[in-house]
Amino acid sequence: MQLSSVLRTAVWITALCLCAQGQTPPAKDAPPSEAKGMPPRTAPTEYQSHAQAGPVTIAAEFTGHAIGTPQGTLTSDDYLAVETGFFGPEGARTKLAIGDFSLRINGKKVALPGQPYGMVLGSLKDPEWEPPAETKKSKSSMSTGGGGGEGQSNDPPPVPKMSFPERRAMEQKVQKATLPEGDRALPVAGLIFFQYGGKTKAIKSLDLIYDGPAGKATLTLQP
Repeated sequence: MQLSSVLRTAVWITALCLCAQGQTPPAKDAPPSEAKGMPPRTAPTEYQSHAQAGPVTIAAEFTGHAIGTPQGTLTSDDYLAVETGFFGPEGARTKLAIGDFSLRINGKKVALPGQPYGMVLGSLKDPEWEPPAETKKSKSSMSTGGGGGEGQSNDPPPVPKMSFPERRAMEQKVQKATLPEGDRALPVAGLIFFQYGGKTKAIKSLDLIYDGPAGKATLTLQP
């Protein structure tokens, strides 16, 4: 009986050791979030506007429906973009969150809240994208095929669409250029988005409002 008890104890100890070896703690140098932000400009004065929020200087520039990324400019008819930068003394850090920002248009009482980049992806467009040559040829043939003949369809040709890899690459540009959230070392910069389907010509005044851990600030932007 004693021998059997010893063997059972040895088996349990061995199992516990193997289990512990399998539980590898997460690496301290874990890969960062895909939202890496954009390269900060040289100084806050390089942006349209800047303001102080406690020890942090917030800078911003309105880009309208154009979404500028380091890999090229995209557009969205349903969202506006603001490029922001956070600056501070050497070694400074601050917590960032998209929800800390809102955009007041034409002095309206209710400001537009910041939106996560995922909301923008469905309306993204690449002004430089062109459909494949095969699609162009097919569309041209349908439009010059005599029209109205027997067996021919009067329906308009299908609108060319990006392939999945092309669209995914476009979405990743926005994802990586978005202002990263969480505890961040300064300087840091990135894009913030606000839902607005109107024309930018109708915008007469524009204020970016920040209310977050660093303090409060209002930046007057150029429409």
